[in-house]
Amino acid sequence: MEHSSLPHDHGKSAGEAMEHCPPAADFQKLSQLLRQLDDGSRLKLFWILCHCEECVINLSAMMDMSSPAVSHHLRQLKTAGLIVGRREGKEVYYKAADTAEAQLFHRLIEELLEISCPKD
Repeated sequence: MEHSSLPHDHGKSAGEAMEHCPPAADFQKLSQLLRQLDDGSRLKLFWILCHCEECVINLSAMMDMSSPAVSHHLRQLKTAGLIVGRREGKEVYYKAADTAEAQLFHRLIEELLEISCPKD
């Protein structure tokens, strides 16, 4: 949309900003991703998986939650592309995905909570 085609001309560069605005589909994708992190337990689970690879049983113990509840959160994080899983025998081990989005959310959590990664 050109600046001159806006209904009101306020002398500002809204039209120029719109030239650089991503498509609506990108904002929808981001909105869906952000909705996956609307739960404190899911945020904590994701943060743990940024620091280690773990199975559901151990994650359940760490989170003091049932395995089905942890599995539900893992499914949502996996659907959002924030974690990945690998099968080893009967166990599935989960960890944070190696993506820009996962790394950004990891940093965001730590900065907002004013915490830092445990040292290796």
